[in-house]
Amino acid sequence: MPEGFSPNSRVWIYQSSRLFLISEALLIEEMLQNFVAQWNAHGHPVKGYANMFFGQFIVLMADETSIAVSGCSTDSSVRLIKEIEQKFGVSMFDRQNLAFAIEGKVQLLPMAQIPWGIEKGFIKEDTLYFNNLAATKEQLENNWLVPAGKSWLGSRYFNGKLTT
Repeated sequence: MPEGFSPNSRVWIYQSSRLFLISEALLIEEMLQNFVAQWNAHGHPVKGYANMFFGQFIVLMADETSIAVSGCSTDSSVRLIKEIEQKFGVSMFDRQNLAFAIEGKVQLLPMAQIPWGIEKGFIKEDTLYFNNLAATKEQLENNWLVPAGKSWLGSRYFNGKLTT
């Protein structure tokens, strides 16, 4: 995570429908750095950060302590993500696919199949879940990768009690 950013910096997490190839990831990293270098809000530079994590997640961050990110500057970030979708043939806006860290890899499971995944032992209370709803730097650092039983999945599927 970047140093010198407020814990309240706004965060947007985009999950790809597949792992990017190394060659794709290198191109995307360049696109992200170019975007951050030109990111503006009301004509003023945004203190921004963008990076790829686990070869499958793009994280954008804006420290709004000096300038607030406006609708237009947010729209420009969405255009970037849509450009990545088109260029690399992926989906970055599908919130129905949930991501888990299983055996050292990111595994996606459609939300409708969560009960099946639990029944078959694919997902357990201690299986790490990517909570892509983290909205601040602090939440990203502390609550992005959490045991499924301690996320919203816990109260819905595990009775809210993590037992490892």
